[in-house]
Amino acid sequence: MDSKKKVLIVDDSEMNRSLLIDMLDNDFTIIEAANGMEAAAILHSQEHEISLMLLDIVMPVMDGFELLAMMNKNGWIKSIPVIMISAETVPTYVDRAYDLGVMDYISRPFDERTVQRRVISTIMLSAKQKELSHMVTDQIYKKEKDNRLMIEILSNLVEFRNGESGLHVLHIHTITELLLKRLLLKTDKYPISQKDIPLICNASALHDIGKIAVPSEILNKPGRLTKEEFEVMKIHSAEGADILSRIPMRENEPLIQFGYQICRWHHERYDGKGYPDGLKGEDIPIAAQVVSLADVYDALTSKRVYKDAYSHEKAIEMILNGECGQFNPLLLGCLTDISDTLKKELGVASLGQHSEKEILNTVEQILERGAVDVSERTLRLLEREREKYRFYAEFSQEIHFEYTERPEMIILSEWGAKYLGMPEIILNPREHEFGNEVFCKKDFEHLLEQLKNTTPEAPIVDEEYLLNDKGCKKWCRVIGKSMWVNKEVPEYEGAIGKISDISRRKI
Repeated sequence: MDSKKKVLIVDDSEMNRSLLIDMLDNDFTIIEAANGMEAAAILHSQEHEISLMLLDIVMPVMDGFELLAMMNKNGWIKSIPVIMISAETVPTYVDRAYDLGVMDYISRPFDERTVQRRVISTIMLSAKQKELSHMVTDQIYKKEKDNRLMIEILSNLVEFRNGESGLHVLHIHTITELLLKRLLLKTDKYPISQKDIPLICNASALHDIGKIAVPSEILNKPGRLTKEEFEVMKIHSAEGADILSRIPMRENEPLIQFGYQICRWHHERYDGKGYPDGLKGEDIPIAAQVVSLADVYDALTSKRVYKDAYSHEKAIEMILNGECGQFNPLLLGCLTDISDTLKKELGVASLGQHSEKEILNTVEQILERGAVDVSERTLRLLEREREKYRFYAEFSQEIHFEYTERPEMIILSEWGAKYLGMPEIILNPREHEFGNEVFCKKDFEHLLEQLKNTTPEAPIVDEEYLLNDKGCKKWCRVIGKSMWVNKEVPEYEGAIGKISDISRRKI
């Protein structure tokens, strides 16, 4: 196995690339690209394998500045140090390169000793930065895991005392997350953003902690509560808020603030007929409104000591018909929008998977803000997912593909590329035989348009096309799932999918 670090040389001049290879190939494994577009394709598939990039600026197809801009957009600049190699010494060129994240500059003609020392020094500096970043990431991971664990312990103690399985907390978390994401797509009228979603979801686990103050004979009574017993049960919302308000020196923590709102007001109703304060309409904090709706849905679809579970469809019908109290019409619209997704998500969720997923999501959001680089743990998890994908793709006898919009390319699974007799990475697929002969041009354009018109909540495209399979026309099913960058306004970045032969079904 080659243990040498990989260096990517991006220059349209084959002579320049050859000179640099002569200087570096004893100590490094060299990869070449003749322009920014070729380099982008390499980065897409080998980002975490490349230790350094040597980048020319003036190139055809995609120049160095365009590639640097793309590296910033995709986050590649955080993990791959770049040295600018150019005969251009105009200060504006150099300044612009540094502004886009370049770490060093080497001018032509190349001096072998200078090139070698600069490359080694830059790789060593980058490695040290990553080591420090990984330490910070591990600390963040541990802190988030510990915080989440403590919340789960507390909330599951309440669930255990309440005679429930513990899945209620998980379900509330999942439903709250789906509702919030949909709500932010629908409106910007509420003072919350994407970064608040994990906080509100974590705080949702605390919604019933006040039940610790409710006598167990009332809490677990098999049957309907009397009026007097219900009045005792109702104290749990105020008790929970009081517990959080008495945590010393933590009252300004966002988690505590959201938790207080949720605990106290998740039983308020939009028409003012809830408790404990009879708040009405938008006087109820939106976090409490969302958790309230999530709580009612899960109560309907879960078995309790006093009732059987309703089906998903029946629960949605009851909520929309006002049989469970009045809710914000905007949230009811969100519930309708996510109905199909909600049914699937709750069908596969598990406590361990969910906690791990949320912790990784938190770290991912921190990484997106540029605080640290990708940790070793995250890389191992990503590599494990890639291995699973490769295994399934090879043995499914289907053509698996990944589509990216910028740069526009199709990446075929190894089996799919061999079957079609095409390269695994296809740049400009609209102009390639993949988008003109395997697909007819009109159908390929239709597929790409359908994928782009999806949403994060409804990302699936399922279409049938007549494809050209080595000169033979066959009906094929194409299933694609769009991929989105998690920003304030989600941004479409491409899709993954598969192509299956269904020609026998058409006979």
